[in-house]
Amino acid sequence: MPLFNNDRFSKAVNIPNPLYQSLQGRYFVGQTEHIRLGKGKNAWGGLVNPFKSDVNLFVNAFTITNHSNQSFEAEIWFNPIPPGKPMISKNVTPANTAFLPLPKPEVKIAYAEFVEGFPRKGVMAFRRIVPPQSTLASDEDGKFIFPPGGSFILFLVSPNNEILQAEVAFGWFEKDKRES
Repeated sequence: MPLFNNDRFSKAVNIPNPLYQSLQGRYFVGQTEHIRLGKGKNAWGGLVNPFKSDVNLFVNAFTITNHSNQSFEAEIWFNPIPPGKPMISKNVTPANTAFLPLPKPEVKIAYAEFVEGFPRKGVMAFRRIVPPQSTLASDEDGKFIFPPGGSFILFLVSPNNEILQAEVAFGWFEKDKRES
């Protein structure tokens, strides 16, 4: 008689939440264009959840790439009004490209360069130093959650008179606000 009866076992698989969200067609990735800062002017890039989106935004990961030879400071803001005229990135895709048609995110990646001043309102939650010629990466596991009208902004502070070039990228998922 066999030691184990395979008919009595069922297979259980644990998968990471980002993979689960991707399988559901709710996980997206994208980045800004190259954004410039310097000579006393700042830049920013962020995830903006439109007021009429009907989804909650879950920030899973972000990166800041510094293409310059000098470090700069990045301020991480929750729900601010950032300065400047924002542009919307087209560099966005669902992480799962097996869907037909491809899912489209409600959340937008917005960015601005050479802006004067700092964000208003909101909360500067924390800061990071971005070393020269490097990419700073942070995995947040979806714990930063923003309702319609909310935003997650990476504000890049001009260190001096030199012009620096950077870009920011994000991984996020969206869930109907009635499910979240």
